[in-house]
Amino acid sequence: MAVGESDGAAGRVLAEARRRRSFAVISHPDAGKSTLTEALALHADAIDSAGAVHGKSGRRGVTSDWMEMERARGISVSSAVLQFEYGDAVINLLDTPGHGDFSEDTYRVLAAVDAAVMLLDAAKGLEPQTLKLFDVCRSRKIPVLTFVNKWDRPGREALELLDEVEQTIGLRPMPLTWPLGIAGELKGLIEVATGEYTKFTRAAGGATRATAEVVAPEVAAADEPQFWATAQDEIALLDEIGAKFDEKDFLAGTATPVLFGAALSNIGVARLLDALVELAPPPGEREDAEGRPRELDAPLSGLIFKVQAGMDRAHRDRMAFLRINSGRFERGMVLTHAATGKPFATKYAQSVFGNQRTTVEEAFPGDIVGLVNANALRPGDSLYAAQPVTYPPIPSFAPEHFSVARCADAGKTKQFRRGIEQLDGEGVIQVLRSDRRGDQAPVLAAVGPLQFDVVAARMESEFNAPIRLEHLPYQIARVTDEAGEAALSSQSECEVLTRSDGVKLAVFSNKWRMDVVIRKFPDVPFEPLLAGTVTE
Repeated sequence: MAVGESDGAAGRVLAEARRRRSFAVISHPDAGKSTLTEALALHADAIDSAGAVHGKSGRRGVTSDWMEMERARGISVSSAVLQFEYGDAVINLLDTPGHGDFSEDTYRVLAAVDAAVMLLDAAKGLEPQTLKLFDVCRSRKIPVLTFVNKWDRPGREALELLDEVEQTIGLRPMPLTWPLGIAGELKGLIEVATGEYTKFTRAAGGATRATAEVVAPEVAAADEPQFWATAQDEIALLDEIGAKFDEKDFLAGTATPVLFGAALSNIGVARLLDALVELAPPPGEREDAEGRPRELDAPLSGLIFKVQAGMDRAHRDRMAFLRINSGRFERGMVLTHAATGKPFATKYAQSVFGNQRTTVEEAFPGDIVGLVNANALRPGDSLYAAQPVTYPPIPSFAPEHFSVARCADAGKTKQFRRGIEQLDGEGVIQVLRSDRRGDQAPVLAAVGPLQFDVVAARMESEFNAPIRLEHLPYQIARVTDEAGEAALSSQSECEVLTRSDGVKLAVFSNKWRMDVVIRKFPDVPFEPLLAGTVTE
């Protein structure tokens, strides 16, 4: 038991931690991630009706996509946190950006979860962004459940999709449910372990739950003889090849439970929620930067994995999202910021559901707490009470796109500087500077070009400081030092810029130019950053 905790308090922390299930949904754009997030909240009674990514026919937009840009384009470019109870469990669902240009934000979110749902499009299977995000899950040893979505639309064969998962990423599929009917003609779902069949009738518009009816096997066989016979043959084949569920393999990250359904029609979503509660691991001990595990009932500690401003347009505040790793959080407690040793008061602690907020009085391991007015906090920072701890930092991705930002209105210089500083602190963009360019023309560095669109839109709408962006012909960055800065001062098609955290980045027009410079200056360090995937 941790120092300072009573037996009763420690027991409650452990009991509450066992109730938590914290996970993220990972997918390629357009696989239905935000729609699934909304459907999960609907089935947990957290909302009254599910929205659509592109609201039409009176159907509202999804709760998790709260930014104007997200609603206009139908993509998620920010992360959202949804917490709700489901049965005796407390679900912390972290909705991540699906667009590849925001891989860095997704990487940070995956530092805060204990499991992930890998969402596959029934017609497209594994796609590039899904593969990248799965690599991150594998590197972090995050167990993955798989949900094959859009089975109510034409697509590929179920066995073909499972084979692709195993052959491409080496993850052995373990189907928990099996579709009755080919993709595009979904009749219902069969429980692989028991043979129980559930028939679904989609609600008009898909905004509410589909009607589920358990049907006797002999009735299903009579109603859909061809589909039923095919499904039974496929399930028998699964049994022959050893596709039964194995908890040890799932938690070890070598196998994945698979479920089928259609998020837009709300089919199979409740079964996915049940599987998450039953199979996904509760929060466990997390290792600090030295590799020492922090006990769950140790004094409060946590990791800042995301900082977001602009969620409350009326107050223009800045919220830091804290994943609780140990102990019991109480609103108002004073924590220590590990990076500076300074105190941080938690008077304004909130739970976030889309852009709606409620005050948090207490929280436990696995929970996400939004800390308001957290101007001193950055992604990757650690907070603790009583017993010092620093968790491993969250690395930055290697930027591949660079633009000079200039204030479009000379009278808005102060707002320009404040906006750039805030977006840098959130991790929306990497901000680089040099003596040659000065503070009036910082260089913005991004993983993907859509990040520049987000910066431009937010600078105008949130800070009233429109900007002009001038593209720079650089494609690659390496970490260097003063020696590299001196060496590159006389070279063309490259320069050295200083990131806001003091790291010096040498940027090059292309890999060929970089290789020439490295050969010319063999004693100068040019170290790679974390790439867009852990395998690159």
